[in-house]
Amino acid sequence: MIMDDLTAQKLHRSVGRAAGANPAVRFDKLHTHAVDDGWAPQEDVPVLRTEVSDEIARTVISRNTSPDLSFDRSINPYRGCEHGCIYCFARPSHAFLGLSPGLDFETRLIARSNAAAQLRKELSHPRYVPQMIAIGTNTDPYQPIEKTRLIMRQVLEVLRDFNHPVGIVTKGTLIERDMDILAPMAAKGLVRVGLSITTMDPKTARAMEPRVPTPAARLRTIGRLADAGIPVRVMVAPVVPALTDHELEAILAAAKQAGATAASAVILRLPREVAGLFRDWVAAHYPDRASRIMGRVRELHGGKDYDPDFGTRMRGQGAWADMLRQRFKLATRKLELDRALSPLRTDLFARPAQWGDQLSLF
Repeated sequence: MIMDDLTAQKLHRSVGRAAGANPAVRFDKLHTHAVDDGWAPQEDVPVLRTEVSDEIARTVISRNTSPDLSFDRSINPYRGCEHGCIYCFARPSHAFLGLSPGLDFETRLIARSNAAAQLRKELSHPRYVPQMIAIGTNTDPYQPIEKTRLIMRQVLEVLRDFNHPVGIVTKGTLIERDMDILAPMAAKGLVRVGLSITTMDPKTARAMEPRVPTPAARLRTIGRLADAGIPVRVMVAPVVPALTDHELEAILAAAKQAGATAASAVILRLPREVAGLFRDWVAAHYPDRASRIMGRVRELHGGKDYDPDFGTRMRGQGAWADMLRQRFKLATRKLELDRALSPLRTDLFARPAQWGDQLSLF
């Protein structure tokens, strides 16, 4: 049974969660709806806890041909994300698991426990040709459960052993734990990191990204990564119109001061179920400006909550989008954040010797 809005309110307290309910899974033919008959418990309702299941992955490197992306392969150590960002474009992917993109996405997580072993197998294939692997482009590899599950760290150990280039995107300060792996890889030109900061306001961040480290903590992480010689790009992503867009220049300046050497920005996009979840969240948290925010979102996407067309879905369209691009261009030029990070090296890739390999005579 997929819990609707009423069930979500009556059966648990969703403390520290952004979504307010579980929208129905779009692939299900039957849906249930709870009816309040007056007998539902009113007090001592349990808190909704995070559940983690394990998946044995048959493949771990995902491929894409999207013209909007700068990489053709990626790895996701986890399905679902406890960070719970209300705007997360990855939420609809939970429906393919028979789970809701709402609270299920934040609380019913899947850990791909054999990811490192499967990655080693795939990189060892004689026909494998190395290109940068992106990690964190769907769900965050440094979400809270990584602290105990260590899947991301194990994946990095494999990439290190193969001298394989990797680009990491995260909001998690837990990445600092792995600097002992990342710093030597960075010295070889094998790693770069994108760290996302959406707002500098702790209150807005806590409501919008309930289990993400504070903006100040993320700035400190940028500094520590930079001090370790790891190239860091600040990602102002997503830019939420009429809510966080006015902070663009301040975020870029703070990130530059912390040690970032490049920057990017992405307009808010609300695919499938995310649109409804975001509308409900805005109405609950910012009722005074909800219509203005959603009106601006539709202006950016051709009159719709979301336009999936390549080329515009992440950039937006219209006068407001053009103005934001100009602001970003001027700010990054002034702060010297407008340079591209150096391409990662692929020429160092080598399959480490394994048991049973024939040894070289020389």
